[in-house]
Amino acid sequence: MPETFDASAALAERVRHRLVDAGEDLPSVIADEVSLHREDGAPGPLGQYLRDELLGLGPLQQFLDDPGVEEVWINSPDHVFVARAGVSERVHVTLTSESIRGLVERMLRPTGRRIDMSQPFVDASLPDGSRLHVAIPDITRQHWSVNIRKFAARLRSLEDLVGAGAMSEDASRYLAGLIRQGASILVSGATQAGKTTLLNALLDAVPAYERIVTVEETFELSLHRDDHVGLQCRGPSLEGTGEIALRRLVKEALRMRPDRLVVGEVRGAEALDLLIALNSGLPGMCSIHAKSAEQALVKLSTLPLLEGRNVDASFVLPTVAGTIDAVVHLERSPEGKRRLMSIIVPTGSIARGVIESRVVFSRQGDALVHNEAHEPAP
Repeated sequence: MPETFDASAALAERVRHRLVDAGEDLPSVIADEVSLHREDGAPGPLGQYLRDELLGLGPLQQFLDDPGVEEVWINSPDHVFVARAGVSERVHVTLTSESIRGLVERMLRPTGRRIDMSQPFVDASLPDGSRLHVAIPDITRQHWSVNIRKFAARLRSLEDLVGAGAMSEDASRYLAGLIRQGASILVSGATQAGKTTLLNALLDAVPAYERIVTVEETFELSLHRDDHVGLQCRGPSLEGTGEIALRRLVKEALRMRPDRLVVGEVRGAEALDLLIALNSGLPGMCSIHAKSAEQALVKLSTLPLLEGRNVDASFVLPTVAGTIDAVVHLERSPEGKRRLMSIIVPTGSIARGVIESRVVFSRQGDALVHNEAHEPAP
């Protein structure tokens, strides 16, 4: 790659003009420009740079192409980081404020989403399934903040997670049995614990004859099946109209004849609409941010109260206790290893305002122990 980004950008712009103005063929233009800078005419890093700049995401493309990189983020033009196996590292890439804006505009163009002073945050799905999040000043202090969370295509099934060391074969069989029984499952954990990956793997175990409707703020779930409809939220227009919130999508999903309803993540009052749907007998799944499986039940019992005074704990607690069949909790270790920590099953009883549950699987050291080994898995 050329020594300075500014010089490279100027070269890429010249190639872009040749493509647009003269209608020349990209490979021949790249070969021509490379020959002007290299006596041997070998494409080398310069040719790769031009392809990345014109067809990809410029200096970030190398990390998006690297299967070992899970996430890429930009804190400022000269502070770019990636995560490999859950561990972050700073990379030697220097951008400019203008190039960052250009990269964001390029990523947002096919999504139809926008970012400006009136809407300083944006979430979007890239064509490969990766998730983009951007925040701009004056919400951020000075520079644009950009996060690209890559889609982990290599982990698609429960068997894949067993192979990656995230769970035991016994736990995999247990979860697959719950899915076959039509159980409603809550997946909990912190950010980057692997909740979306586990949801994808659980949905992979759903019988092929079932119709699945998924509801997300931004498309992240990727299902390889014929009978699936995915819905995502929409922000307001420039006039402040046309917003489609998660609560609306949950209600619309119920009109689409789902055999199983999935909410990518519950964060607010949409938890009430989900519980009402599950209470009608419709199996479902969702994820939630929580520090333990037990706390996940507490949080799911608290979020519906955001609806207002018409909803109280006397309705929510028994509804959660009676509709959630299992909670699967994940954690990411300081070393970046993602693994299943516990599976609990609500008993349906409430004692002193707390939903009672029994622990079916728990991690003891490096081992995931089946605490009810005498009871066969479903």
